[in-house]
Amino acid sequence: MKPVKVVVVIFLLLTSVVQSQAFDAAKSKAAQDKLDSEYANPAESPLEEKDLKTFHGLDFFPVSGDYYIIAKFKRTESESPFEMKTSTKRRPMYVKYGEVEFSIDGKTCKLNVYRNIELSKKEEYKDHLFLPFRDDTNGEETYAGGRYIDLKIPSGNTMVIDFNEAYNPYCAYNHKYSCPIVPSENILEVAIRAGVKKFHD
Repeated sequence: MKPVKVVVVIFLLLTSVVQSQAFDAAKSKAAQDKLDSEYANPAESPLEEKDLKTFHGLDFFPVSGDYYIIAKFKRTESESPFEMKTSTKRRPMYVKYGEVEFSIDGKTCKLNVYRNIELSKKEEYKDHLFLPFRDDTNGEETYAGGRYIDLKIPSGNTMVIDFNEAYNPYCAYNHKYSCPIVPSENILEVAIRAGVKKFHD
């Protein structure tokens, strides 16, 4: 292959990657609608019966491309499994899978991403990663205990984080659940005004 053709092929591949990672407001909104649908379904909903009767959808921040992040991803090898603290005595085993770094409002942010060891043994969750975080909206606009985002193991050194898909732990709706507590390393000193807001004032 001639040098010019090689450059063209590389350019097209890079363009394809960028386009596949581009912000799509409709996709973010669809994820929120899916969450609403699940919570409205008595067979899936974490809501208490009294709340389910009057449920008409979760309260979300407006979908915004400002919180659709293409972060630098660093795989962390040789991490030791640990017991993740939860809201109960349950201590599921997790392992730190990697770190993400990005910028919001001019501030550099770093977060750890984790892998649930038992869950990863199931075929449908083999590439599932867990990102719990807290930020400056907690306790006022969002749930005091922080929020979660579900991710997939990336193929390269970047990871898409769509904070528009951030959701509350089930504990925000019903105390019968056992929910992972956000590790102290995952507390952001910025306000993430994206994703679901707190359920009760």
